[in-house]
Amino acid sequence: MILVGLTGGIGSGKSTVSAALVERGAVVIDADQVVRDVQQPGSPVLAKLAERFGAEVIAADGSLDRAALAGVAFADPEALKDLNAIVHPAVGAEMNRRVMEQVSTDHVVVMDIPLLTENPREGLQGKIVVDVPVETQVARLVQYRGFDEADARARIARQATREQRLETADFVVENSGGLDELEPQIDELWAWLQTLPQLPADYEFAGRKDGTDREPPTS
Repeated sequence: MILVGLTGGIGSGKSTVSAALVERGAVVIDADQVVRDVQQPGSPVLAKLAERFGAEVIAADGSLDRAALAGVAFADPEALKDLNAIVHPAVGAEMNRRVMEQVSTDHVVVMDIPLLTENPREGLQGKIVVDVPVETQVARLVQYRGFDEADARARIARQATREQRLETADFVVENSGGLDELEPQIDELWAWLQTLPQLPADYEFAGRKDGTDREPPTS
């Protein structure tokens, strides 16, 4: 197994880069998807959320009502702390489990982690940063995700700065252009990943057990 991290600010197009790596054979462990997975109907995490925040955070179909949970959790710092205490350990344990499933393979495993700069992980062989100017982030969030500009800028400001991410990057993908400009960079990235040494089959990945790899888990 080759194990690397992938990060980038909100609106940077990190998911596009992840998808392109999957097409080339990578196994991607997506922190955002893991959050959704551990909160599925019937899960222990969902039961704990209902116990702490009330039945109103559960939708009619038994799934998590993320908007209702956000309305309750973000209104009170103690409630937000309780939310993170319920969700983050489960996320951390599941991400570590998925990494360890791949240890005996020769796969390139990419941990797609929004807050990798803010919460570094030990044991990674490299860090990939998807980089775009802040104004590009804002424009994409407004155009494609329905944010108003003030909210977009506030979300960006809560994350690490562009400069902080680039300081710790081992490979930078510049993604302010279109797919024609992105694809050659992905080819270069894939070639670089193949130069990294395979980890031993008895490698033990400690990771982060607190799961603090993304923003509060309500989106």
